[in-house]
Amino acid sequence: MKSAAVVNYAPEKGSVEIRELDRPTIGEDDVLLEVANVGVCGSDLHQWTSDHSWPVNYPVVLGHEFGGHIVELGSRVTGWREGDRVVSETAAVIDANNPMTRRGLYNLDPTRKGFGYGVNGAMTRFVRVPARCLHLVPDQLAFEQACLTEPCCVAFNAVVENSRIKPGDRVIVLGPGTIGILCAAMARLCGAEVALVGLEADRHRLAIGKQYGCEAIIGDATEWAKKADGLGADCIIDAAGSSITLKIAMQLVRPNGHITKVGWGPQPLGFSLDPLVQKNVTLQGSFSHNWPIWERVIALLANGQLDVKPIIGGVWSITDWHEAFEKMHRGDVVKSVLKPV
Repeated sequence: MKSAAVVNYAPEKGSVEIRELDRPTIGEDDVLLEVANVGVCGSDLHQWTSDHSWPVNYPVVLGHEFGGHIVELGSRVTGWREGDRVVSETAAVIDANNPMTRRGLYNLDPTRKGFGYGVNGAMTRFVRVPARCLHLVPDQLAFEQACLTEPCCVAFNAVVENSRIKPGDRVIVLGPGTIGILCAAMARLCGAEVALVGLEADRHRLAIGKQYGCEAIIGDATEWAKKADGLGADCIIDAAGSSITLKIAMQLVRPNGHITKVGWGPQPLGFSLDPLVQKNVTLQGSFSHNWPIWERVIALLANGQLDVKPIIGGVWSITDWHEAFEKMHRGDVVKSVLKPV
């Protein structure tokens, strides 16, 4: 059985097309998942436009934000049944003996390979998934929302685990993309006062941020940062895909404050990091997520505390991937979701 798949086949710009692929075979510790929905991530767009900064195993099926039903079980898989509604983590290949994996931080295993760049992802009908990656999806949570568990976990890790936001903190989020908006929403859940900062072209995205109770700022956020006591914001979350925003973060953060960098920016910095020293500021990177974060986020989605519906700009069939990608790339929508045909 062959299925349509969105394949990134070469490193050159625009090297993405629909190809017909055979149904995958699974190993004894895997399941075969029939994909219900798959979200389009900014990293999918970066591979499409060839401005990414990570190695890709070409050709590869794109897509790492996905959920669906189990249709086949490997011989050693226990605890799961055919028909179960599940979402999958992104760490498709990890080293069980790596020290980070042994600590439960397999997301930081340097040999880790993820869906959509290291192994075939989910922008197709069937995908092979290691059973250890699975999480059960409650019946009340639709797959259109459940497939966005992954970016919500990125935001949870950045805000809750790596920024340790407290009630009453004043937080600025730079970059109103999917991750930025979700970081802002997560900071609001933590009880913070939040400003979401973008450019003139981001008005639509900033308006979505307002739905989560955030103040929307176009351009310079200095006035908001300093309005409490003149010193700056407690925490800056840099979710923009550019290096220069780190310089802005250093200007906006208060002495002894905290900056969390979650956005990828491959450009050289070209500016001094001395303000980090002068202000005694903590700079924290935040990458990916692990099992307990997924369980917590699924609970937040299922009980309605975190609502991702405002960021979903539409659902397209796999064969209409180009339109879905273009709408995200132009900023017409925050998040496109695909559905296999």
